[in-house]
Amino acid sequence: MAVDNLPVGTIVNAAAADFPEFARRYVNLASADFGAKVLKCSDEFFASADRMLQSSEPVFIVGKFDDHGKWMDGWETRRKRVAGHDTAVVRLGMPGVIHGVDIDTSHFTGNFPPAASLDACYCAGDPDEDTVWTPIVAPISLKGNAHHFIDMAREQRTYTHLRLSIYPDGGVARLRVYGQPACDWAARDHSVSHEVSALANGGRIVAYSDAHYGTPFRVLMEGRGVNMGDGWETRRRREPGNDWCIVELGHAVTVDKIEVDTAHFKGNYPDRISLQAAHVSQATDQSLVTQAMFWPYLLEEQATGMDAQHFYEESTIKALGPVTHVKLNIIPDGGVSRLRVWGKLAAQGTQS
Repeated sequence: MAVDNLPVGTIVNAAAADFPEFARRYVNLASADFGAKVLKCSDEFFASADRMLQSSEPVFIVGKFDDHGKWMDGWETRRKRVAGHDTAVVRLGMPGVIHGVDIDTSHFTGNFPPAASLDACYCAGDPDEDTVWTPIVAPISLKGNAHHFIDMAREQRTYTHLRLSIYPDGGVARLRVYGQPACDWAARDHSVSHEVSALANGGRIVAYSDAHYGTPFRVLMEGRGVNMGDGWETRRRREPGNDWCIVELGHAVTVDKIEVDTAHFKGNYPDRISLQAAHVSQATDQSLVTQAMFWPYLLEEQATGMDAQHFYEESTIKALGPVTHVKLNIIPDGGVSRLRVWGKLAAQGTQS
């Protein structure tokens, strides 16, 4: 069941595998993996509010109870016997522009909230009693055991915090906030190299050939992968060709350093890798897939090893001038934990 271009508040059964474009294109800014945190909530008697920020899919464990009752994988408040409603304030893992949200009530059937809304703010610290909140999702009706996707394509402002309100009480399995991390490049030092591929610096996965075992956006996360699941891994290729992943950099740069990390990939790392790159001023994600086939090589084929960091300096990097996108080729297939691209900031101009 395709769910692209859904109207606000469209409800999708939890079994639907096809998510809207914003959920495939952008990262979840409210993921605990990025440091998102519940700062306060009105009540979490049955289940901790922090659970709704987990990156894993919610589960239901038959027969699992704790001191407060049935254990639920999400945030669940007690039955409200007074006027009012419950709220939770979330600090996003990264400030960003929100393009869509998912209020997921998976496994909450007789205990889901009838409605929910979202407010947002931008502040340097954490919100206080003087913080001005902006409504970004008016109250919408919810159903049990369902995804509730809300498209916010028109939103252009950067936010740091959200306030989820549920009316009047109940349980939410996951709150996912899909958006583009914001980076103030004007405030950055243009005389030094920056890791422009990083999610926190606006790096973004545009497209990829396959992601059977891993999640492509994780190659742009900070630190080294914690295990083999913390990276991008393709299925075993049984036909000619190779796998690839296209990354939009957070800013145009002249590349001076590259890292390809195969941490934890031992019997399944790529035999070789290469990078192509270009300065692109106008394109769609779909057209970039075709255009990238003809981009010049930024880094010619290089042999890789298992569970290792591979660094490439200016002596092996081609002088292509400023680039905005790179394509990582893994030959023929396999897994990569991290990709990092550093460079000196360049003027954002026309395609070269």
